[in-house]
Amino acid sequence: MYNMDAETTILSKATSKSESLKTTVPAGIARQFRLKKGDKLKWVIEPRKSKLVIIVTPLSNGSNGGAAQ
Repeated sequence: MYNMDAETTILSKATSKSESLKTTVPAGIARQFRLKKGDKLKWVIEPRKSKLVIIVTPLSNGSNGGAAQ
C-alpha cells in the first residue's frame, strides 16, 4: 500500500506557447494506481469546508478505481 505522506511536485509550463501547466506524478502514486504513459487523469475541484480541494482520478485503467487526493 502507498505511504500516505504528502509529496510535493513543481509545476512547469506544458509548452512554450501554452498557458497549461504540467507536473510529475510521484513514483509511489504511479505504482499504487499502476499508471503508465498515456493514461488519463480526471481533475475535479470541490469545495470542502473553507477550502477548494483538487481530486484526481485515474481514468485509463481499472486497477484501483479510487480517487487520488
